[in-house]
Amino acid sequence: MEKAARAAAPLLLRIALAVPFFRSGLTKWDGFLSLSPAAGFLFEEEFKLHAFGQVYGLPAPHALAFFVGMAEIVLPVLLMLGLATRLGALGLLAMTAVIQLVVPEGWASFHLPWAAMAIALIAIGPGRVSLDHLLHVFLKTRMSS
Repeated sequence: MEKAARAAAPLLLRIALAVPFFRSGLTKWDGFLSLSPAAGFLFEEEFKLHAFGQVYGLPAPHALAFFVGMAEIVLPVLLMLGLATRLGALGLLAMTAVIQLVVPEGWASFHLPWAAMAIALIAIGPGRVSLDHLLHVFLKTRMSS
């Protein structure tokens, strides 16, 4: 049972962390590299940084919406594949930290579990069911030949 859990845990953590970010990323696009007007509006008018007892508008909201939309697609795909897993998890951890500053009331329901999953993936790695593992085995075999 422990062996099965060791194989399944990193895969399930990768999927659980990837899905909400990927789904959010899909809402930001109206086609290939075409940001939706709603995404631009949210980043310009609705999303604000809550820091030091003040509320601030986001810098370069349309550029930021584009960058976040790209990250919310690319990083979850990397996690699902188990490719550059620790880097993808670190990126989503950083995004979670910023999201916490934008939506501070979501810490217990969303941000804490996302941060815990990202930190766990950074700590334990992608697991055996991943492209990272396959690449490691392939490179190890090539180097020893």
